[in-house]
Amino acid sequence: MTILDFFIDPLYRSPVIGSMLMCLSSALVGTLMVVKRRSLVGEALSHAAYPGVILSVIVGALFLSPNHPLAILVVLAGAFLFSYLGLEVIEKLRRVFRIHLDAALCLTLSVFLGIGVVFASRIQFTHPLWYQQAQVFIYGQAATMNDTHILIYGFLSLLVAAFILYRFREIELALFDAPYAQSRGLSMDRVIRGIFFLLILSIVVGIRSVGVILISGMLLAPAAAARAFTDRFSHLLVLAGLFGVLSGLGGNYLSLRLAYPTGPMILLVAVALSLLSLLLAPQKGAIPRLIRSSRFRRRCQLENILKTLWKGGIDTPLSIEGILKWNPMGRLPMQHALFTLKREGWIFKNGEGKLLLTSDGIKRAEHLIRLHRLWELYLVSCLKVDEERVHHSAEEMEHIITPDLEDRLSALLNHPKRDPHQKPIPQGEYR
Repeated sequence: MTILDFFIDPLYRSPVIGSMLMCLSSALVGTLMVVKRRSLVGEALSHAAYPGVILSVIVGALFLSPNHPLAILVVLAGAFLFSYLGLEVIEKLRRVFRIHLDAALCLTLSVFLGIGVVFASRIQFTHPLWYQQAQVFIYGQAATMNDTHILIYGFLSLLVAAFILYRFREIELALFDAPYAQSRGLSMDRVIRGIFFLLILSIVVGIRSVGVILISGMLLAPAAAARAFTDRFSHLLVLAGLFGVLSGLGGNYLSLRLAYPTGPMILLVAVALSLLSLLLAPQKGAIPRLIRSSRFRRRCQLENILKTLWKGGIDTPLSIEGILKWNPMGRLPMQHALFTLKREGWIFKNGEGKLLLTSDGIKRAEHLIRLHRLWELYLVSCLKVDEERVHHSAEEMEHIITPDLEDRLSALLNHPKRDPHQKPIPQGEYR
């Protein structure tokens, strides 16, 4: 079976497209909540929806059969009502009773879930068919969706995207600079209420696919994956939506191949994408950062060896043991460092097997000494740091001072000739 079959086969089309649209809307709304630093609100409101599902089942049992077309709407209406009630409870606890947001979220989540469990244990025996209908909303049942769900999720995704596009500037101000927006006379209440309305709507509609317990993961995982790649809000929304769509598609594909439940597989794919992003993202990924850090430490070792040879005298050869005395490291890393320096043309061995700087190596070493002494002079002259305490800081800064910063330091210090210890500062062009 090809990927195309997932979109044209009547058996698989509805779950796949419906899940992708649900994940898209959840990812967009979840990104807004992550940026607003209200990540766990979705978790609390999704659990707050559970007693609404159970109580609506009890009410629906009085008038409808479990397979009636209106039964699902009754259940979703109850879930929406209790999610909204949960939001109001959180706000009241936070504003009126001055309870910290985290405590308010935990209290709301536990109380509403406890109420749901109590009523669920009751209808398990009084209305077993309705109880099975309600259990669908615990872990979700994406595989049983039909074309009607495509229309529902398509409308929800369109509504979320239209709201974000139409109110994009106001959303940015509400999330990043609310005081400025208020100073301009802009009311952020409608925007915030709109965001929370879409959040509740996404939760209520999404629990049909991945369930009450897992929907909060779909709100957060795509946003976490996208955050590893960008700092721009617009790009964050686009990437989060893309990761959400990929999660819906990948979850359905793996569910079919491995014969596992669709809802949990969608969330596992979303989490896997988040972990891969956190590990492999070019700028913020853990592995690229580790590689950059390792390269920087390696460069510092090479530059420190050049400085050691320069300080020992450009005409005085040094043995490997002499270099190791001032640059403690293993013999194997030292051999690799010396090989690199030779390859770059900065050092060479004399007839006795000792090391000397080449002309390029002398220039490179003098440039490092210049940066070191410029920084020492800046700390002493401008920041009034004691002369005896500036060496360690200069040892770190000399490796990261850029040419522009070097020019600014030199101009600020009036192109000095000596450092605070009256040692000469090498002059000239070394870049």
